[in-house]
Amino acid sequence: MLEGRHRDWADALPELCSADGVPFDKAKAVPYAYRHSYAQRHADAGVPIDVLAELLDHRSYTVTRCYYRIGEDRRRAAVDRVATLSFDRQGKRVWREARALLESEHARYAVGEVAVPYGVCAEPSNVKAGGDACPFRFRCVGCGHFRTDVSYLPDLQAYLDDLLRNRERVLAATDVEDWARAEAMPSEEEVARVRRLIARVRDGLDELTAEERAGVDDAVATVRRHRSVALGMPRARQPLPDVRPPRPA
Repeated sequence: MLEGRHRDWADALPELCSADGVPFDKAKAVPYAYRHSYAQRHADAGVPIDVLAELLDHRSYTVTRCYYRIGEDRRRAAVDRVATLSFDRQGKRVWREARALLESEHARYAVGEVAVPYGVCAEPSNVKAGGDACPFRFRCVGCGHFRTDVSYLPDLQAYLDDLLRNRERVLAATDVEDWARAEAMPSEEEVARVRRLIARVRDGLDELTAEERAGVDDAVATVRRHRSVALGMPRARQPLPDVRPPRPA
């Protein structure tokens, strides 16, 4: 009965249009849609996801994220903050004075980015190929086309932990030949480079005031939610294709 009364009321409304003049489909005006509108309005107001999940009675933040989209204004503001804390592979801060270049950064986020482990790649041929044209894949911290920013700090730390863990496992192995050990051993230069990059990003954060740090933290959370592509390190052995014949219907 409630849905029927609500449908009669919605159909009797005058034509509804969006901000850009596009007519709204009244068929989409259902009682459950108000729950999504409620979540979207709170998200646009900056309500943290943990609070919003509590308000919606969700046990998983993943479910809560499906109830709203990051607004363009909020996303652009987050990109502005994160882009000013970007670094190259040597830990040199690039984008300190990035105002003149921010439009191209926004465009990159809008059309998609070539995601590489722990950052992005700016090499033209690799960008054109969607990230599949790099012969040095997974050695991004040694490439001049690689850059990262503060939003990748958790990924960089996980990368360093993996390198150190793998090094200890290789050193402890007793049944591995020398050539295999050399191939599997993370290089000291790679470990040192990642450590230096992490330290430089953290130093950049330490230079901020408490208010600026809070703003950056919020921007990082927004950018990481918006980021849809996540790449991991390659496996030692790739899974074999399934050559079994399909089952008969």
